Amino acid sequence: MTDKDTSRDISSIRKDYALKTLSEAELLSDPIAQFEQWFDECIASEVLEPNAMTLSTVDDSQSPSSRIVLLKGIENDHFWFFTNYQSSKGQQMAGNPNVSLLFFWPELQRQVRINGLVSKLTAAQSDDYFHSRPQGSQIGALASPQSDVISSREMLETRVTQLTKQYQHQEIPRPSHWGGYQ
Repeated sequence: MTDKDTSRDISSIRKDYALKTLSEAELLSDPIAQFEQWFDECIASEVLEPNAMTLSTVDDSQSPSSRIVLLKGIENDHFWFFTNYQSSKGQQMAGNPNVSLLFFWPELQRQVRINGLVSKLTAAQSDDYFHSRPQGSQIGALASPQSDVISSREMLETRVTQLTKQYQHQEIPRPSHWGGYQ
């Protein structure tokens, strides 16, 4: 980009964030209740993907890594999400349970950051959620070697087809490498 090229002048992109205000006097004393109130506002305002959150972890060399995951519940002041334990994020959380969550709701000009320690949900909690998912999502959890390089998309599609046939008339078992965190 040259000095005269203004078509991509990133520094000039501005947004005036004046839609919502934040006043201590208006905040609830319980931060979880405050989050739930704001989350309900997101749903009422039809925010696109209100449960999408950035999960940040750190690897063995203390390098941060972030990706989007979906909030699937709030129970006993814990935020729940599910993933493959063998994925990069799963391995990073096993090595260092310090994580950060970031919710960004541009439609409401609001973001919420949550820092804490992550731990696995019980097998029963993971089973309950796994079996509430659509069959295609269950098959996907079995078929996908998340974060691993695969030889081809066809290999993955073949695996999905095989598993779909195998479990067409029976309950799909939750794979031991997949479950929830809080």
